[in-house]
Formats: sequence, structure tokens, C-alpha cells
Amino acid sequence: MITVTRDVFKLAQAFTISRGSRTEAKVLTVAVTRDGVTGYGECVPYARYDETLDSVTAEIEGLPEDVTRVALQALLPAGAARNAVDCALWDLEAKQAGKRIWDLIGVEKPGPEITAYTLSLDTPENMEQAARDNAHRPLLKIKLGTPDDMPRLEAVRRGAPEAKIIVDANEGWSAEVYTELAPHLVRLGVALVEQPLPAGEDDALIGMDRPVPVCADESCHDRASLPKLKGKYDVVNIKLDKTGGLTEALELRRAALAEGYDIMVGCMVGSSLAMAPATLLAQGVMVTDLDGPLLLAEDRDTPLLFDAAGVHPPEKALWG
Repeated sequence: MITVTRDVFKLAQAFTISRGSRTEAKVLTVAVTRDGVTGYGECVPYARYDETLDSVTAEIEGLPEDVTRVALQALLPAGAARNAVDCALWDLEAKQAGKRIWDLIGVEKPGPEITAYTLSLDTPENMEQAARDNAHRPLLKIKLGTPDDMPRLEAVRRGAPEAKIIVDANEGWSAEVYTELAPHLVRLGVALVEQPLPAGEDDALIGMDRPVPVCADESCHDRASLPKLKGKYDVVNIKLDKTGGLTEALELRRAALAEGYDIMVGCMVGSSLAMAPATLLAQGVMVTDLDGPLLLAEDRDTPLLFDAAGVHPPEKALWG
């Protein structure tokens, strides 16, 4: 039996990117029950990819009850629906086998990984205060993506002079804006810039000087995306809601590394259940960005542990 429920998690504060703001995370929780054992998965339908709670629910409810993880890959495209079901099936397999997920996959038990903490797009003054409030964190991710981002970037660096900083433009810059900002990214010690240009306009990155590593986010979904990234990007951001689950995410990670890309493991704004499978992907990568639960005012009953060592792998009561 496959069931889909809608869950809403209030955010600790409004979360703003270049495409808009939200005050809550609306997610879909999938439960797959067979022979008295239930596996769980979570996805976050994303309007950027023409997904809604209704459309993703319909995709999941259209699946055969006995769908296997292998068959699932062909039945649904990469996206939120396949992600939630794929992760639920992995959880189910682990429970049925009486093993932890890493033993099932055949990898070492994951350890904690330092995760980025995201600062929303805001006024320079508010972003400086947010940076100061979080200056103790080793890695800050700044949401930018407007033509007037320079004061924001300067403000964050003032607020957190010691923190490592990465920048996410969420497709909000033009080639001209990026070219103008690039030297300042270097000057201010930015370690990575994520998706500076719209996915449909990123050919402009070919031949462009990239003094700071550039990461593909909206331009990279699954392995089929890789041929289009050559000459444009140095890093790929793997998100389960884009790959359509852990199965494809593991393959994308292997393929991207084989082609010489560094890896970032990212997330949508969701609960610990959504982040749990991604902790396996995050082992030893260039950047881990699994801070979704840190942005929530409430979380799952058995949340992921976040401490000074980073984000830890899930307890079996949560997933895997």
C-alpha cells in the first residue's frame, strides 16, 4: 500500500530567495507498507519545476501498489514524486532486511558533515545582523540574485568576518552582473557561487573567467544533465527532489565525480526525513547544504542531530 499525506512545518522565520518568500514548508510524506512493514520518504514539490502538491500527489497515487525501486525509475521522471517513493522504498528495504541503509548499499557508516546555514535574501542591514547572529557557524550560504547584491555581500562579510561563505544567486543574475561581481567574490573570500545565471542562459558561462568555482543547481537534475554542463560549471549540486530519489542521486554522484566535477549536496526546505537520505551522499563532498531542519520551527519526532561536528546520519527511527 502506498499512501501520501500533506504535512506543513512552520519556519523559524520567513525564508526569502530571488523568486519569493515563504513562512512554512509544505511537504508530501509517502508511506509504503508491505507485510506489516512501512518505509517513509518525503518530497517538496517545487513550482520552479512546475510541480504542485496536487500534481505530485497524483503522480504517486498513479503508481502500481507493488512497484519496485527498479521499476520506479522508468515509471516516473526525475522529480519530487519519484524522490519520495524511491526513498520510502529504500527505507522499506532496510527495515525488511534488518539492516541500516549504509550496510544495504555497501558503504561505510556515514559520519557527521559540516553543513552550510542559509541566510535569506533581505536588506543589507538585516543580512549583516543575520550574519552576526550566525557568525559562529563555520559555513554560511547567502541567498542573493538581484542586480543590487554588492552591498548585501559586503554586509554579510562584515557580520561574519571569519566564516566560510558560499553564494546562491538562484538564477537571478545576468552574465553582465556576474562578470562585474566575480572579482568582488574573490576579494570577499567567497568559496563557491551557485547557479549565477538562468539555466536556459548558462551557455554564457562558456569561456567566461570563473575565479570562484561555479556550481550547477537548476541546470543539473540527473545524469542526463551532465553533457550540457561541460565548460560551464566546476561543481554540481545534487538534490534528491531533482534527481528523483537516492537511487539516481548515487549514480549522478559517481558519474559527476568520474567527469571531474566537485560535488555539493543540497536540499529544499523540508524536514529531517527529507534530509536523511542525503547524508549518505554528503560524505566527503566539497559542500554539504542540508540545513532544511535548522530553518524550521518544528521537525519530525526523531530529527537529525546537528551539532558542532555537523549533520549526523539518521537514527533508524527516522529513516534507513
